Amino acid sequence: MKTLILCAGYATRLYPLTLNQPKHLLPIGGRPMLEYAIDKINEIQEIDKIYIVTNNKFYNVFIEWVQKIEKNIKKPIEVFNDMSLSDDTKLGAIGDMQFVIDKTNLNDDLIVIAGDNLFQLDLKKFIDFGKEKGLSIAVRDVGDIELMKKYGEVILDTNKKLISFVEKPKEPKTTLAAICMYFFPKNKLYLIKQYISEGRNTDQPGLYIQWLHKIENVYGFVFTEKWYDIGDIKQYKEANKDYTYHQNNEHLKS
Repeated sequence: MKTLILCAGYATRLYPLTLNQPKHLLPIGGRPMLEYAIDKINEIQEIDKIYIVTNNKFYNVFIEWVQKIEKNIKKPIEVFNDMSLSDDTKLGAIGDMQFVIDKTNLNDDLIVIAGDNLFQLDLKKFIDFGKEKGLSIAVRDVGDIELMKKYGEVILDTNKKLISFVEKPKEPKTTLAAICMYFFPKNKLYLIKQYISEGRNTDQPGLYIQWLHKIENVYGFVFTEKWYDIGDIKQYKEANKDYTYHQNNEHLKS
């Protein structure tokens, strides 16, 4: 099993913090944000490699970061440069998925995670859910109808199967939000290329799920643990404050 972490965005809403630094490596609680996801991945025995896809602007920054941490991680990391040069020319999250699949000739189950997702869910439970159900996404109740206008709205049946998915709904009916964390079995990876070949939007990954669940069974793993989607400076500051507080408290306990 492989993991792909999407880190090719330019994070213009976080300027000036991200003018010369990818948001995925901004410090949260004294550590680069992405290292929290790496910690979770390190715990999963089935995962034997981590792929990171980024853009031409930040490729060398990621390479330097990997060189610094590789002694402390259990999984090999390979960084891919999608060669995009700006927000206007980027491949988009779905385009980057296919880019890495092509580059690696991937023939394995794949976990896809957005690099700006700061999550505390049990990744092993999500993977076990995906192995049992098949195509799966992670879902969290954000508890705020107005906030749902920023996310993918999910409605599940009693078997956790998606019966509705609306990306950034104008009039949300539920507070169940999809986060960018996916389990794609290897025999379903071809569907990403099919989606792209139809000339569809390759930027927002939720649009792929919105299309996918209409032709395949897709299931939602609902979690309750803390989750931050670092999209702007307000969210970044909130997450940093929270993680810094908890890091300091753990330090005091020890």
